[in-house]
Amino acid sequence: MKVLIPFYSTYGHIYAMARAVAEGVREAGGDAQLRRIPETLPDEVLAKMGALEARKAWADVPLATVDELPEAGAIIFGTPTRYGNMAAQVKAFLDATGALWAQGALVGKAGGVFTSTGTQHGGQETTILSTFIPLLHHGMVVVGLPYAFQGQMNATEITGGSPYGASTIAGPDGSRTPTENDLAGARYQGRHIAEIAKKLAA
Repeated sequence: MKVLIPFYSTYGHIYAMARAVAEGVREAGGDAQLRRIPETLPDEVLAKMGALEARKAWADVPLATVDELPEAGAIIFGTPTRYGNMAAQVKAFLDATGALWAQGALVGKAGGVFTSTGTQHGGQETTILSTFIPLLHHGMVVVGLPYAFQGQMNATEITGGSPYGASTIAGPDGSRTPTENDLAGARYQGRHIAEIAKKLAA
C-alpha cells in the first residue's frame, strides 16, 4: 500500500511531523513516501523570513507531483497554518489537480491532514477542516485522528492534536519543536490511515 505524504514546511515543524506520520504508515506495513510541495516564494523572501537554512534538512525529499497522486492508496497532506487556513503553496498544489478531479482519479482513496500553528489557538482545527474540502470534492474518504489516541486527552502540557488530525505548536517565534505527544499523534494518524486504506483496497 503506497501512502503519499505531500507536505509544505517553512521552518521544519511540518517536516518533523511528516516523518512521524511516515513512521506510523510503516508500522502498519505501508510504503510511506514523503514528497515536498513546491515552493512559490523567491529565495530573497525566504531569506528575509529566516527560512532558507532550515529548508536544507528536506531539500533532498523529492518534489510532489500531481501525476503521482492516483498511484497512492492514501494521501496525507501536511501544511502549516496561514490565518487559520492551509498555506498558499498547498492551495496552489491542490488547485492543479483539476484534471484528476475530472477523471475521478482520487475517488475512494483515504486522505488526511496534519498541521502546525504559531500559537495554541492559532487555527489548527480550521486549517485541517478547510483542507478537507478539496479532498471531499475529489471523493476521498477523509480520516481524522480518533480519540483512541489517548494523547489527545493529555491535560498536563500544551499539546496539539484534535479529532480532525495531528498538529503541533511552533511558538510565536518558531522555536518550539514538536513534543513527543505531538509526534505520537502523527505516528498514530499515519498508522490509522494506512490501516483504513488497506481495508478500502480490500
